[in-house]
Amino acid sequence: MEKENGRANMKVMVVIDERECSYLALMWVLDFLKESIKHSPLVIFAAQPPPNCNYVVSSAVGFARICPLSSTMDLFNSVQQQNKKVALGLLEKAERICASKGVIVEAITEAGYPEEVICDAVQKCGVNLLVIGDKENGNIKRALQGSVSSYCVQDAKCQVLLVRNKA
Repeated sequence: MEKENGRANMKVMVVIDERECSYLALMWVLDFLKESIKHSPLVIFAAQPPPNCNYVVSSAVGFARICPLSSTMDLFNSVQQQNKKVALGLLEKAERICASKGVIVEAITEAGYPEEVICDAVQKCGVNLLVIGDKENGNIKRALQGSVSSYCVQDAKCQVLLVRNKA
């Protein structure tokens, strides 16, 4: 961490998605880390998950005689464009929340598997603290299914803070 006038500069990234817990994590950062992010923009990140390839492939195989492969690619591209619009909308909402608190943000979105693009963005941006909203899934469900937050705790090249709803 860089020092500026005797204060530590911390680069913080908050992951935003459509879940309420991600906005609770953002509000937690704005309430409790405002002094730490005063000298560096808060990085807000939204992943654009890839289209469900199983659906696209099965539709291409199942309807090969009815619809050409180009229709499948059109569907794939359409889903990608929709995911990008959703991610940009999420970032815009987060930017408005931050602006209302007087916090400068750097909004970033990347396409790919969320856990991978989040960890890549951490390295590219030089993030010191990654903040993720996390809902209680239970240990068995988390072990069987995995989760983005578990992946990031293991693989992100910085400290990771999971913010959970008190409910």
